[in-house]
Amino acid sequence: MARKNLVVVGASLAGLRAVEAARNSGFDGSITLVGAEEHLPYDRPPLSKAYLDWNEPGAEPESTTFRTESALREDMNVRLVLGRKATGLDIERKRVLLDGTSLDYDALVLATGARARTFPGSERLRGVHTLRTLDDAVAVRSALDEGARTVVIGAGFIGSEVAAGARKRGLDVTVVEASPTPLARAVGSAMGSACVALHHRNGTDLRCGVGVDAIEGERGVERVVLSDGTAIPADLVVVGIGADPCTEWLEGSGLRLDDGVLCDQHLSAGADGVFAAGDVVRWHNALFDRPMRLEHWTSAAEQGAVAARNAIDPGSAKAYQTVPYFWSDWYDSRIQFVGVPDADEVRIVEGDPVRDERVVALYRRGDRLVGVLTINGQNVIMKYRALIMKRTCWDDANTFAESRARVRAQSR
Repeated sequence: MARKNLVVVGASLAGLRAVEAARNSGFDGSITLVGAEEHLPYDRPPLSKAYLDWNEPGAEPESTTFRTESALREDMNVRLVLGRKATGLDIERKRVLLDGTSLDYDALVLATGARARTFPGSERLRGVHTLRTLDDAVAVRSALDEGARTVVIGAGFIGSEVAAGARKRGLDVTVVEASPTPLARAVGSAMGSACVALHHRNGTDLRCGVGVDAIEGERGVERVVLSDGTAIPADLVVVGIGADPCTEWLEGSGLRLDDGVLCDQHLSAGADGVFAAGDVVRWHNALFDRPMRLEHWTSAAEQGAVAARNAIDPGSAKAYQTVPYFWSDWYDSRIQFVGVPDADEVRIVEGDPVRDERVVALYRRGDRLVGVLTINGQNVIMKYRALIMKRTCWDDANTFAESRARVRAQSR
């Protein structure tokens, strides 16, 4: 049956790429893009990276909006429903429920993303923020511009990028991490030392293995109390303790929910015409033969396009598999990771993770290369991603690494 009415819920990167892919594939039916925020679709990674970079006082950061309103409404003939939250889904009647109204669909892409976790009890205090939305970034940047004493809870990528933004302004910043090693889930505990070294080299006070008991103040934040009894004065607290997929509006819909919308390898949610993409989807990645939910820019963009094409033409549906890829900018360094971090062995093939600015580490599971971490290795990371995609064996990966090392040695 030909699909003629596509609804995309979530004006995110994945949602935008879904709209674009539908039009680029020749879909001439109606498209409606629903977004909970008032803003047009915008790029999120710069909010904690370039958006927080130090510029002249009062200088406005560049907009991260992907497309103008006229480009979406007029050039692509997309109906925009912004500032409206989806509240439910009726898969029998094929209807998305909004506040007091509904939208019918015959093809649906769920791209509602994830929501930043908050610190319990801090909601009433000024100066306590997560960093997920454009409005969050505006508030955090303003506080940094005013020279706020800054405490970051969580030494993950968001928290570390905020710390870098503070240090570029010459501000003191303390990063508190409950785990003994930062980013253990993202890059594995073996390479945590490299992340710690980056903070220390740039003058950031990183405290690992200690939790936060309370965030205190009268009306605005004044201090952060740690589990060891230490109290750190603060005007700005940024909470970077992860995110949860936005699936609460789908409860009772009949879709399977478990840390995201459960989907097959085609990104189908199991109901007629319903597909999912981006941070909200947990799908079977055949390349690693496991379910995955990724909160990465690249996979969100890819999934949005695949989900839309499969939704409007299910008879030609294609499976989506990928080598996960993400990056993070800390201070003057770029951390990049491809693959998965759970490994039997991690081998450093370039650099010293404590002393050197450039590091390359390979991750082995069984006899296969499954992951690669680089610090300032932009010229090689995508080559390793291609090797993982080809299911390259460990010995061949090391041979490739040795050849790269010889090339670098000869160029010095």
